Amino acid sequence: MRTDALQIDRFYQTDQGMAARAMIVRRLVALWPGLKTLDVLAMGYGPPLLESLEPETRRALAFMPAEQGAIRWPGAVASRTVLGEEAHLPFPDAMFDRIVLIHALEESQSPPHMLREIWRILAPQGRLALIVPNRAGLWARMESTPFGHGRPFSKGQLSRLLTDAALTPTAWARALYAPPWRWSCKDGRALGWEQAGEKIAPHLGGLILAEAVKNTGALTPRPARPVRVRLPGLEGRPATALSPRRHHAKEN
Repeated sequence: MRTDALQIDRFYQTDQGMAARAMIVRRLVALWPGLKTLDVLAMGYGPPLLESLEPETRRALAFMPAEQGAIRWPGAVASRTVLGEEAHLPFPDAMFDRIVLIHALEESQSPPHMLREIWRILAPQGRLALIVPNRAGLWARMESTPFGHGRPFSKGQLSRLLTDAALTPTAWARALYAPPWRWSCKDGRALGWEQAGEKIAPHLGGLILAEAVKNTGALTPRPARPVRVRLPGLEGRPATALSPRRHHAKEN
C-alpha cells in the first residue's frame, strides 16, 4: 500500500515539507529553465512542484496512482489531476516533453514497469527528472516523512533501472541536506544546510535527483521484471543544481 495522498499533502504543509519543496524546486528550475512551449507531467505526488513549474509550461498535469489516492489540483480552476494505474498510464504515446517523478518509484510494486510506461509517453528526446530517497541519507530513515516509506535508492541502482528502460542518464545531483527535523528546516535554515552539505558531504543529501533522456535508438525497453518492495505499516491514513558542467563528473 502506498502512502496516502492526504498524508503527503499534510507533510508539505509542515516546515520539513516546505524545505523539501524549496530545495527540489531550486534544482528543477535551474535544470529546466524554459518550459513555455512544453507539456509537463508530474507523476506520484507532484502538486507542490507544479505550483512553481506550471506557470512556465504550455500544459501541466498531475498523475496520481490509484493506490495512493488523489487530491484536486489546482484548487482554483478546472482540475488537472489524473487518477489511474501506474503500469497502464492513460496517455497516448509520446505525449509529454518533460516528466517529473516524485513519491512514485520508491513505493512502486514494479519500478521497471513504471519506467517502461514513462518511456512510452515521453516524446522523442523527452526528459525525465527522477526524485527518490537517497539510501545513504537521513530522510530515508524517518517514517514521519513520505521519503521514509518504500525503497530508497543508490545512484547505481537508479542508473541500472533507467538504462534497462531505455532512458539514458544525463545528470545527477543530491538535495535536502538539512536533517529531517523541524528546527533544522524552519525559517529558511534549509538553504544554509544545502550550501554547506554540497561542499562538505555531497553524497549525504536526503534525495537523489537524476535527469534522463528518452533513448530512441532502442525500439523498446528491456522486458520488465517484477520487483518485490517491502513497505512499512502506516498509521491512519542561484545555486548548484544539475549543472551541465558536472554532467560527466564522477560522483563519490
